[in-house]
Amino acid sequence: MYAQVTFFDGPRSAEVVEASERAGRERLTPAIEADPALRDELVSLHVLRQPGGAEIVVGITRTRAGLERIREVIGDTELLPGEDPALLPGPDRVEVYEVIESRDWTAVRS
Repeated sequence: MYAQVTFFDGPRSAEVVEASERAGRERLTPAIEADPALRDELVSLHVLRQPGGAEIVVGITRTRAGLERIREVIGDTELLPGEDPALLPGPDRVEVYEVIESRDWTAVRS
């Protein structure tokens, strides 16, 4: 598996955070989930936020090609009506890691 860690450094205004949430919820996630090539690739997504709006997004796929496909799908999306590109500055940095170990502790409790 491979993980992409995307950093949005803070502070970020409430408007920027809201615009980011909307983009993820209404444009990016639906486009990723609708792509047939990604059906068997997606493992998990975690969005972490600190007070002040700093955010880290960790997406995990089965293969490195899956991460590349997600970037393609995201790049091909068009802004929705009302989305302001000034409120969507993009990440400060993106890093890719091979997943060496993964545990799902919730499965242990089930």
